[in-house]
This record gives sequence, C-alpha cells and structure tokens, in this order.
Amino acid sequence: MTQEANTSHDSQQHHILGQPSWRLANDQVEAFVTQQGGHLAPITFDRTQRRIQPMSVAPWAEESIPDNSPPIIKSLRGDFFCLPFGLNLPSDKNDNHPIHGETANEAWQFQSTKKNGVRTTLHTSLECTICPARVDKMISVVDGHNAVYSEHIVHGLEGDMPVGHHAMLKFPPNAHSGRISTSRYLHAQSLPQPMELPENKGYSCLQPNQKIESLDSAMMITGEPTDLTRYPSRRGYEDLFVLVSDPSLPFGWSAVTFHQEGYVWFSLKNPRLLRQTNFWISNGGRHYEPWNGRHVDVMGIEEVTGYFHNGLYESTQPNDFTRMGYSTALSFQRDTPTRIPYIMAIAMIPPEFDCVADIKAVDDGQAVQLTAVSGCVVRVPLQVDFLNENDS
Repeated sequence: MTQEANTSHDSQQHHILGQPSWRLANDQVEAFVTQQGGHLAPITFDRTQRRIQPMSVAPWAEESIPDNSPPIIKSLRGDFFCLPFGLNLPSDKNDNHPIHGETANEAWQFQSTKKNGVRTTLHTSLECTICPARVDKMISVVDGHNAVYSEHIVHGLEGDMPVGHHAMLKFPPNAHSGRISTSRYLHAQSLPQPMELPENKGYSCLQPNQKIESLDSAMMITGEPTDLTRYPSRRGYEDLFVLVSDPSLPFGWSAVTFHQEGYVWFSLKNPRLLRQTNFWISNGGRHYEPWNGRHVDVMGIEEVTGYFHNGLYESTQPNDFTRMGYSTALSFQRDTPTRIPYIMAIAMIPPEFDCVADIKAVDDGQAVQLTAVSGCVVRVPLQVDFLNENDS
C-alpha cells in the first residue's frame, strides 16, 4: 500500500515574477502555477545541479501594463491550458470567450497538494461560466524524473470545442541555438493570412496559406526560403504554422535540441486528443503595448486540436483542415468527463547528440529512448502510460 500525504501547507502562495503562484517540487523539478490563468512557470529541471529553466516568462511580468490587457497577457508564461483554444474573436457563435478561454484567464482555486508514493500532485480547479463546466488541473512530478505531468479533466461540458496546451520556450539568444523536430505528421501549413499587419504595428514574414513541403525550406513573402527547424531566426517577425499529427502513432512528440547547452526539451501527447501542433514564432514582431518589440527568441510549441489559433467559431465550422479530413474540435459530453494528458520533460545529452530523430517508449513504458540524427541514443525515465485517456 502506498502512503498518501496531504501537504496542506503548500496551499500557501508565493509571489513569483509578478504573480501569486503555488509551488510544486521534488528531487528533480520545481514548478510554479499562477493562480490567475493557471500558467505553469517558471519550471526548474535538474534543480539540484544544473537548474535548467527552458520556459518563457513575458518581459513585462513585473511591470504595470495597460488596464485593458486581458489577464492572460499579464500572467503570460510557460504553459497553460486553453478551453476553447484560440483568439475567440467576437462572433455570433463565440459566446464571448476570452482569448484561449476562461481556463487561461480566470482565477483557479487550490484544492490540495498530495504525495502518493513517488508522485506529488498539485490539484487546482476552475468553474467555467460562459459554457458551464468544471476543469480540474492536476500537475504532477515523479521522484527521479526530469518531467512535469499535466492532466486536465473537463466535467459537464457539452458540444464541440477547440482545446490545447500553450507551451512557450525561451531560446538562448545566439542564432540557431535550438533545433526543432517532431514525430511524423500528415500536413504542414502556414496561416491563411499574415499573423500581424504593419498598419497594426505588427510584422510577419512567412508566405501565407502555403502548404509546407519541407520544414527546412518554407517560403517567406520575399520569395526566399527559410529554415523552420532552427531558431532563433527571422528577428523582427511573428509567424505561425501548423503540423497535423499522425493519429496512428502511440504518442506524438515535439522536441528542441539545445546542443550547446547539453539538453533536449521535449513534450509528449496523445495525438487522438491533441491532433495538431501550432508553432508560434515570436521574435519581436509586435510593436504595440505591452510587447513593444521585446518579446524575442520565444517559440510556442502548442499541442492542440483546433484550426490554427483562430478559436471556437472557426474551429467548429467547415475549414481547410476539416475538408481534408482533419478534425479541429473535440466533442465533449456533459455526462462523461474528458481527460487530456500532456508531458513536458528534458533529457541530458552528450556532445555527439545533434538533433532528435525519434522518441519511443522502452522498458515496458517506464522510460523513453531519444535517438539522434547522428545515431546517438539517450534514455530517460518517464511514465509513458500517463498519456492513456483512462489513466488517472
């Protein structure tokens, strides 16, 4: 029998980078979750040795920003859960959801912090009111694992809705410090329209509405190719492209190899629940407040089911993806809770490990093996079965 302890003292909030936050920690990982919006950051991996902190925190985190800024912008950091995912611009069928939903904006309520065997879990919850539902956020760390396990359980929601995770990485500022790779995908496409417009003090450089045949040679509006697998690059622009995941895979993965820093950041998902990956490339292309051209070297690697970053209306109507047979919304049933699991982790790598080519489960699902393009192999402990829909 495992010992379960309720460490109620962890209900105490910490003021972290401008936001009241709850702390979760074990031998390998320390993480904070903001009360406002439930944003997960900063996260410190390998906390007793190298203290690796890969997640982005907005540069205005401790500043006063315009009063009309939505809560999501004030908290903006790390990873957060979006329901409904997307801009959710006003429309007859939007129901006035804020950008990325109430789950990314409203105040979460502390429920408990519990240690059950090797797993420690922070449980918070949110009662959504626009489309009535309860969402339970369970963020866990496991002793000996350089990983954060996230699950969101949605109760009482009826209908179709885009959903997703919004992880954001801060890259070292030197050019091409990170190399991006993913599991097999079925389709790659840039936004149908520019992400930003000069008349609105914003700039984008990817050619809109292009089917991207190869990520290392996407086309820019100048007619020149650009490599989307290496970042930072294209300073001064904001862009977004989407990969449609292969649902036949046991799990989907996205990875960034930081060769000079000696580690890989990677995420795992169930591709039948989160069916696309949005890559938001944020490199100083927004010159309105509070961005002011200073949100740089950040990439959102967002595991979602949705139509780009548009939101509820566009994701639940016929669109380019649904016409190709790719779903852009999850169906929720009021009487059946929906569990959405997601894992973020790091792996230390030797100098000969150049870029992730594949990630697969090994040791009966108790570890993953990362294989580099060079053939180098690294194994890290990880509970892959966490990604099963019925796990809890």
